[in-house]
Amino acid sequence: MSSKSMPDLASGSTALLTIDLAAIGENYMRLCELAKGAQCASVVKADAYGLGAAHVVPVLYDLGCRTFFVATVREGIALRASHSDIRIYILDGLFKGTGPLFVEHELSPVLGSLAMLEHWAAFCALRDQKHPAALHLDTGMNRLGLGPGEIIDLVAHQSSILNEVNIDLVMSHLACADEPEHASNQKQLTQFLTHMNNLPAIPASLANSAGIFLGPSYALDLVRPGIALYGGQPNIDDTSAMRPVVTLTTHIAQLRTVEKGGSIGYGGAYVAKRHTRLATLPVGYADGYHRMLGSSNDRRGASTYIGGHEAPLLGRVSMDLITIDVTDIPAELAIVGAEVELLGAHVLIDDLAKIAGTIGYEILTSLGARYERHYTGEK
Repeated sequence: MSSKSMPDLASGSTALLTIDLAAIGENYMRLCELAKGAQCASVVKADAYGLGAAHVVPVLYDLGCRTFFVATVREGIALRASHSDIRIYILDGLFKGTGPLFVEHELSPVLGSLAMLEHWAAFCALRDQKHPAALHLDTGMNRLGLGPGEIIDLVAHQSSILNEVNIDLVMSHLACADEPEHASNQKQLTQFLTHMNNLPAIPASLANSAGIFLGPSYALDLVRPGIALYGGQPNIDDTSAMRPVVTLTTHIAQLRTVEKGGSIGYGGAYVAKRHTRLATLPVGYADGYHRMLGSSNDRRGASTYIGGHEAPLLGRVSMDLITIDVTDIPAELAIVGAEVELLGAHVLIDDLAKIAGTIGYEILTSLGARYERHYTGEK
Protein backbone atom coordinates (compact mmCIF):
# COMPACT_ATOMS: atom_id res chain seq x y z
CA MET A 1 0.00 0.00 0.00
CA SER A 2 1.35 3.43 -0.86
CA SER A 3 1.93 6.05 1.80
CA LYS A 4 -0.81 8.20 0.25
CA SER A 5 -3.45 5.60 1.07
CA MET A 6 -2.42 5.05 4.70
CA PRO A 7 -4.27 6.80 7.55
CA ASP A 8 -2.22 9.67 8.98
CA LEU A 9 -2.93 10.03 12.69
CA ALA A 10 0.45 11.08 13.99
CA SER A 11 -0.72 11.23 17.62
CA GLY A 12 -1.42 7.50 17.67
CA SER A 13 -5.13 8.07 18.31
CA THR A 14 -7.77 6.62 16.03
CA ALA A 15 -10.16 9.57 16.20
CA LEU A 16 -10.20 13.30 16.87
CA LEU A 17 -12.62 14.93 19.29
CA THR A 18 -12.82 18.69 18.73
CA ILE A 19 -14.41 20.77 21.48
CA ASP A 20 -15.51 24.31 20.61
CA LEU A 21 -15.01 26.37 23.77
CA ALA A 22 -16.34 29.49 22.08
CA ALA A 23 -19.62 27.64 21.50
CA ILE A 24 -19.78 26.75 25.20
CA GLY A 25 -19.31 30.45 25.98
CA GLU A 26 -22.07 31.44 23.57
CA ASN A 27 -24.40 28.86 25.09
CA TYR A 28 -23.69 30.18 28.58
CA MET A 29 -24.45 33.75 27.56
CA ARG A 30 -27.71 32.70 25.93
CA LEU A 31 -28.75 30.91 29.10
CA CYS A 32 -27.86 34.00 31.15
CA GLU A 33 -30.10 36.05 28.87
CA LEU A 34 -32.99 33.62 29.24
CA ALA A 35 -32.59 33.62 33.03
CA LYS A 36 -32.57 37.41 33.35
CA GLY A 37 -32.72 38.45 36.97
CA ALA A 38 -31.33 35.15 38.20
CA GLN A 39 -27.73 34.18 38.75
CA CYS A 40 -26.53 31.68 36.15
CA ALA A 41 -24.35 28.97 37.67
CA SER A 42 -22.75 26.09 35.75
CA VAL A 43 -22.85 22.36 36.31
CA VAL A 44 -19.41 20.95 35.50
CA LYS A 45 -19.67 17.50 37.10
CA ALA A 46 -18.19 14.41 35.42
CA ASP A 47 -15.28 16.50 34.11
CA ALA A 48 -17.64 19.02 32.50
CA TYR A 49 -19.80 16.23 31.05
CA GLY A 50 -16.71 14.56 29.69
CA LEU A 51 -15.38 17.57 27.79
CA GLY A 52 -12.64 18.60 30.22
CA ALA A 53 -13.35 20.88 33.18
CA ALA A 54 -9.80 22.24 33.09
CA HIS A 55 -10.61 23.82 29.71
CA VAL A 56 -14.31 24.55 30.17
CA VAL A 57 -14.33 26.25 33.58
CA PRO A 58 -11.92 29.09 32.62
CA VAL A 59 -14.21 29.99 29.70
CA LEU A 60 -17.22 30.20 32.00
CA TYR A 61 -15.22 32.06 34.65
CA ASP A 62 -14.09 34.69 32.13
CA LEU A 63 -17.77 35.27 31.27
CA GLY A 64 -18.57 35.99 34.92
CA CYS A 65 -19.68 32.62 36.26
CA ARG A 66 -18.73 32.28 39.93
CA THR A 67 -20.93 29.41 41.11
CA PHE A 68 -20.29 25.84 40.04
CA PHE A 69 -21.88 22.49 40.83
CA VAL A 70 -20.04 19.16 40.75
CA ALA A 71 -21.09 15.70 41.92
CA THR A 72 -18.32 14.55 44.24
CA VAL A 73 -15.87 15.91 46.77
CA ARG A 74 -12.99 14.76 44.59
CA GLU A 75 -14.35 16.78 41.67
CA GLY A 76 -14.69 19.77 43.98
CA ILE A 77 -11.12 19.51 45.20
CA ALA A 78 -9.83 19.43 41.62
CA LEU A 79 -11.89 22.48 40.73
CA ARG A 80 -10.80 24.41 43.79
CA ALA A 81 -7.14 23.86 42.88
CA SER A 82 -7.61 26.02 39.80
CA HIS A 83 -9.93 28.73 41.16
CA SER A 84 -9.84 30.25 44.64
CA ASP A 85 -12.72 32.73 44.36
CA ILE A 86 -15.68 30.60 43.24
CA ARG A 87 -18.50 28.90 45.14
CA ILE A 88 -18.47 25.10 44.65
CA TYR A 89 -21.47 22.98 45.61
CA ILE A 90 -21.20 19.19 45.94
CA LEU A 91 -24.44 17.65 44.66
CA ASP A 92 -23.94 14.18 46.15
CA GLY A 93 -24.05 15.68 49.62
CA LEU A 94 -22.25 15.01 52.86
CA PHE A 95 -20.85 11.63 53.83
CA LYS A 96 -19.38 10.52 57.13
CA GLY A 97 -15.83 11.71 57.66
CA THR A 98 -15.77 14.17 54.74
CA GLY A 99 -16.50 17.31 56.78
CA PRO A 100 -12.84 18.34 57.10
CA LEU A 101 -12.40 18.08 53.32
CA PHE A 102 -15.31 20.48 52.75
CA VAL A 103 -13.74 23.01 55.08
CA GLU A 104 -10.15 22.60 53.87
CA HIS A 105 -11.13 23.11 50.22
CA GLU A 106 -13.98 25.56 50.82
CA LEU A 107 -16.65 23.29 49.38
CA SER A 108 -20.36 23.48 50.17
CA PRO A 109 -22.34 20.25 50.57
CA VAL A 110 -25.86 19.99 49.18
CA LEU A 111 -27.63 18.51 52.21
CA GLY A 112 -30.30 16.08 51.07
CA SER A 113 -31.68 14.64 54.30
CA LEU A 114 -32.37 15.66 57.89
CA ALA A 115 -29.57 13.30 58.94
CA MET A 116 -27.12 15.18 56.70
CA LEU A 117 -28.37 18.51 58.01
CA GLU A 118 -28.01 17.40 61.62
CA HIS A 119 -24.55 15.96 60.93
CA TRP A 120 -23.44 19.23 59.31
CA ALA A 121 -24.85 21.24 62.22
CA ALA A 122 -22.95 19.07 64.71
CA PHE A 123 -19.75 19.38 62.66
CA CYS A 124 -20.08 23.17 62.50
CA ALA A 125 -20.76 23.32 66.25
CA LEU A 126 -17.55 21.40 66.98
CA ARG A 127 -15.59 23.92 64.93
CA ASP A 128 -17.60 26.84 66.32
CA GLN A 129 -18.09 28.12 62.77
CA LYS A 130 -21.12 28.01 60.46
CA HIS A 131 -19.72 26.76 57.17
CA PRO A 132 -22.00 27.34 54.15
CA ALA A 133 -24.15 24.61 52.65
CA ALA A 134 -27.16 24.17 50.37
CA LEU A 135 -30.39 22.42 51.29
CA HIS A 136 -32.07 20.06 48.82
CA LEU A 137 -35.86 19.59 49.01
CA ASP A 138 -37.43 16.74 47.05
CA THR A 139 -40.52 17.93 45.16
CA GLY A 140 -41.19 14.86 43.06
CA MET A 141 -37.97 13.39 41.71
CA ASN A 142 -37.78 10.87 44.57
CA ARG A 143 -34.05 10.58 44.29
CA LEU A 144 -32.18 13.02 46.55
CA GLY A 145 -33.49 15.66 48.94
CA LEU A 146 -35.59 15.96 52.06
CA GLY A 147 -38.84 14.05 51.58
CA PRO A 148 -42.30 15.39 52.53
CA GLY A 149 -42.10 14.13 56.12
CA GLU A 150 -38.62 15.50 56.64
CA ILE A 151 -39.68 18.88 55.23
CA ILE A 152 -42.60 18.99 57.70
CA ASP A 153 -40.20 18.23 60.53
CA LEU A 154 -37.76 20.85 59.27
CA VAL A 155 -40.45 23.55 59.08
CA ALA A 156 -41.66 22.64 62.59
CA HIS A 157 -38.17 22.88 64.09
CA GLN A 158 -36.47 25.32 61.73
CA SER A 159 -35.80 27.88 64.43
CA SER A 160 -33.35 25.51 66.09
CA ILE A 161 -31.61 23.53 63.35
CA LEU A 162 -31.38 26.31 60.74
CA ASN A 163 -29.87 28.66 63.28
CA GLU A 164 -27.01 26.24 63.76
CA VAL A 165 -25.90 26.22 60.10
CA ASN A 166 -25.34 28.63 57.23
CA ILE A 167 -27.78 27.57 54.50
CA ASP A 168 -27.17 29.97 51.62
CA LEU A 169 -29.22 28.14 48.96
CA VAL A 170 -32.35 25.99 48.91
CA MET A 171 -32.80 23.89 45.79
CA SER A 172 -34.92 21.22 44.17
CA HIS A 173 -34.73 19.41 40.83
CA LEU A 174 -37.27 19.16 38.01
CA ALA A 175 -38.04 15.66 36.78
CA CYS A 176 -39.72 16.42 33.44
CA ALA A 177 -38.51 19.87 32.40
CA ASP A 178 -37.54 18.60 28.92
CA GLU A 179 -41.28 18.11 28.30
CA PRO A 180 -42.62 21.68 28.63
CA GLU A 181 -46.28 20.64 28.81
CA HIS A 182 -45.78 17.97 31.45
CA ALA A 183 -48.05 18.60 34.45
CA SER A 184 -45.31 17.78 36.96
CA ASN A 185 -43.39 20.97 36.07
CA GLN A 186 -46.02 23.33 37.47
CA LYS A 187 -46.73 20.92 40.30
CA GLN A 188 -43.11 20.89 41.39
CA LEU A 189 -42.80 24.66 41.09
CA THR A 190 -45.90 25.20 43.23
CA GLN A 191 -44.74 22.70 45.83
CA PHE A 192 -41.25 24.21 45.98
CA LEU A 193 -42.58 27.76 46.40
CA THR A 194 -44.89 26.57 49.17
CA HIS A 195 -41.93 25.07 51.02
CA MET A 196 -39.91 28.24 50.51
CA ASN A 197 -42.71 30.35 51.98
CA ASN A 198 -42.47 28.27 55.16
CA LEU A 199 -38.71 28.75 55.47
CA PRO A 200 -36.54 31.80 56.12
CA ALA A 201 -35.71 34.04 53.17
CA ILE A 202 -32.92 32.09 51.46
CA PRO A 203 -31.98 32.19 47.75
CA ALA A 204 -33.80 29.48 45.80
CA SER A 205 -32.87 27.34 42.77
CA LEU A 206 -35.08 24.99 40.75
CA ALA A 207 -34.26 25.28 37.05
CA ASN A 208 -31.81 22.98 35.31
CA SER A 209 -31.02 23.43 31.59
CA ALA A 210 -34.52 22.56 30.42
CA GLY A 211 -36.09 24.40 33.34
CA ILE A 212 -34.61 27.67 32.11
CA PHE A 213 -36.69 27.30 28.95
CA LEU A 214 -39.93 26.90 30.94
CA GLY A 215 -40.03 30.64 31.56
CA PRO A 216 -39.01 33.28 34.11
CA SER A 217 -41.22 31.89 36.89
CA TYR A 218 -38.89 28.90 37.13
CA ALA A 219 -35.64 30.91 37.24
CA LEU A 220 -36.04 32.13 40.84
CA ASP A 221 -32.68 33.29 42.26
CA LEU A 222 -30.24 30.89 40.58
CA VAL A 223 -30.36 28.54 37.58
CA ARG A 224 -28.14 25.49 37.14
CA PRO A 225 -27.56 24.68 33.43
CA GLY A 226 -25.57 21.59 32.54
CA ILE A 227 -26.25 19.73 29.29
CA ALA A 228 -27.27 22.92 27.44
CA LEU A 229 -23.81 24.39 27.97
CA TYR A 230 -22.31 21.50 26.04
CA GLY A 231 -24.63 21.55 23.04
CA GLY A 232 -27.31 19.17 24.22
CA GLN A 233 -30.83 20.31 23.41
CA PRO A 234 -32.77 20.82 26.67
CA ASN A 235 -36.21 20.65 25.10
CA ILE A 236 -37.45 17.60 23.17
CA ASP A 237 -39.50 19.92 20.92
CA ASP A 238 -36.60 22.23 20.04
CA THR A 239 -33.56 20.78 18.29
CA SER A 240 -31.80 24.09 17.64
CA ALA A 241 -31.82 25.86 21.00
CA MET A 242 -28.11 25.56 21.71
CA ARG A 243 -25.01 25.76 19.55
CA PRO A 244 -23.29 22.38 18.96
CA VAL A 245 -20.00 22.02 20.82
CA VAL A 246 -18.37 18.72 19.85
CA THR A 247 -17.15 17.25 16.59
CA LEU A 248 -15.88 13.68 16.39
CA THR A 249 -14.02 12.51 13.32
CA THR A 250 -12.10 9.42 12.40
CA HIS A 251 -10.50 7.99 9.26
CA ILE A 252 -11.22 5.09 6.98
CA ALA A 253 -8.89 2.26 7.99
CA GLN A 254 -9.79 -0.23 5.28
CA LEU A 255 -12.05 -0.68 2.25
CA ARG A 256 -13.59 -3.86 0.89
CA THR A 257 -16.53 -5.06 -1.21
CA VAL A 258 -19.23 -7.49 -0.20
CA GLU A 259 -21.49 -9.24 -2.69
CA LYS A 260 -25.25 -9.38 -2.29
CA GLY A 261 -26.07 -11.90 0.45
CA GLY A 262 -22.78 -11.44 2.30
CA SER A 263 -23.03 -10.90 6.05
CA ILE A 264 -21.31 -8.04 7.84
CA GLY A 265 -19.85 -8.07 11.34
CA TYR A 266 -20.61 -10.07 14.46
CA GLY A 267 -23.67 -12.28 14.33
CA GLY A 268 -24.20 -11.52 10.66
CA ALA A 269 -26.67 -8.89 11.86
CA TYR A 270 -26.68 -7.19 8.46
CA VAL A 271 -26.84 -9.07 5.16
CA ALA A 272 -25.94 -7.04 2.07
CA LYS A 273 -28.89 -6.32 -0.19
CA ARG A 274 -26.64 -5.42 -3.12
CA HIS A 275 -23.02 -5.33 -4.19
CA THR A 276 -21.72 -3.11 -1.39
CA ARG A 277 -18.56 -1.13 -0.85
CA LEU A 278 -17.66 -1.08 2.84
CA ALA A 279 -15.34 1.12 4.86
CA THR A 280 -14.05 0.02 8.26
CA LEU A 281 -13.48 2.73 10.87
CA PRO A 282 -11.26 2.33 13.98
CA VAL A 283 -13.90 3.39 16.55
CA GLY A 284 -16.18 1.24 18.68
CA TYR A 285 -18.05 0.94 21.93
CA ALA A 286 -14.79 1.02 23.92
CA ASP A 287 -14.55 4.61 22.68
CA GLY A 288 -18.05 5.46 23.85
CA TYR A 289 -19.60 4.94 20.43
CA HIS A 290 -22.72 3.25 21.72
CA ARG A 291 -23.32 -0.38 20.73
CA MET A 292 -26.97 0.38 19.96
CA LEU A 293 -25.89 2.66 17.11
CA GLY A 294 -25.34 -0.40 14.94
CA SER A 295 -27.84 -1.67 12.39
CA SER A 296 -29.43 -4.83 11.08
CA ASN A 297 -31.70 -5.58 8.14
CA ASP A 298 -34.63 -4.87 10.45
CA ARG A 299 -33.28 -1.76 12.13
CA ARG A 300 -31.56 1.34 10.80
CA GLY A 301 -28.59 2.52 12.83
CA ALA A 302 -26.56 5.71 12.93
CA SER A 303 -25.08 7.50 9.94
CA THR A 304 -21.68 9.00 9.35
CA TYR A 305 -20.70 11.60 6.76
CA ILE A 306 -17.85 11.84 4.29
CA GLY A 307 -17.49 15.16 2.51
CA GLY A 308 -21.11 15.93 3.31
CA HIS A 309 -22.34 12.60 1.91
CA GLU A 310 -24.25 10.21 4.18
CA ALA A 311 -22.68 6.81 4.90
CA PRO A 312 -24.88 4.63 7.17
CA LEU A 313 -23.55 2.03 9.60
CA LEU A 314 -23.95 -1.57 8.51
CA GLY A 315 -23.88 -4.30 11.15
CA ARG A 316 -23.03 -4.20 14.82
CA VAL A 317 -20.71 -1.81 16.61
CA SER A 318 -17.69 -3.78 17.80
CA MET A 319 -15.36 -2.87 20.65
CA ASP A 320 -12.93 -1.05 18.38
CA LEU A 321 -14.47 -1.03 14.90
CA ILE A 322 -17.55 -0.10 12.89
CA THR A 323 -18.36 -0.59 9.21
CA ILE A 324 -20.16 1.90 7.00
CA ASP A 325 -21.70 1.77 3.53
CA VAL A 326 -19.73 3.92 1.09
CA THR A 327 -21.24 2.46 -2.08
CA ASP A 328 -22.89 5.75 -2.99
CA ILE A 329 -20.01 7.98 -1.90
CA PRO A 330 -17.92 9.43 -4.77
CA ALA A 331 -14.92 7.15 -5.25
CA GLU A 332 -12.45 9.99 -4.87
CA LEU A 333 -13.82 10.74 -1.37
CA ALA A 334 -14.14 7.21 -0.01
CA ILE A 335 -10.47 6.31 0.17
CA VAL A 336 -8.31 4.88 2.93
CA GLY A 337 -7.36 7.72 5.23
CA ALA A 338 -10.38 9.86 4.33
CA GLU A 339 -11.94 11.81 7.19
CA VAL A 340 -15.32 10.61 8.46
CA GLU A 341 -17.67 12.65 10.66
CA LEU A 342 -19.25 10.70 13.50
CA LEU A 343 -20.51 13.75 15.42
CA GLY A 344 -20.69 17.28 14.17
CA ALA A 345 -22.57 19.46 11.69
CA HIS A 346 -24.57 16.55 10.26
CA VAL A 347 -24.88 14.36 13.37
CA LEU A 348 -25.79 16.03 16.65
CA ILE A 349 -25.43 14.55 20.13
CA ASP A 350 -29.17 14.16 20.45
CA ASP A 351 -29.39 12.46 17.04
CA LEU A 352 -27.09 9.70 18.24
CA ALA A 353 -28.88 9.50 21.57
CA LYS A 354 -32.25 8.97 19.90
CA ILE A 355 -30.93 6.13 17.74
CA ALA A 356 -29.22 4.49 20.71
CA GLY A 357 -32.31 4.78 22.87
CA THR A 358 -30.54 6.95 25.42
CA ILE A 359 -29.96 10.63 26.17
CA GLY A 360 -27.36 13.17 25.13
CA TYR A 361 -25.88 13.13 28.64
CA GLU A 362 -24.77 9.51 28.21
CA ILE A 363 -23.37 10.12 24.74
CA LEU A 364 -21.30 13.07 25.96
CA THR A 365 -19.97 11.53 29.15
CA SER A 366 -19.06 8.30 27.35
CA LEU A 367 -16.81 9.87 24.72
CA GLY A 368 -13.66 7.83 24.92
CA ALA A 369 -10.30 8.49 26.50
CA ARG A 370 -8.60 7.08 23.38
CA TYR A 371 -9.59 10.08 21.31
CA GLU A 372 -7.10 12.82 20.54
CA ARG A 373 -8.67 15.99 21.94
CA HIS A 374 -8.44 19.38 20.30
CA TYR A 375 -9.87 22.58 21.78
CA THR A 376 -10.84 25.55 19.66
CA GLY A 377 -11.92 29.03 20.75
CA GLU A 378 -9.51 28.98 23.69
CA LYS A 379 -7.97 32.31 24.72
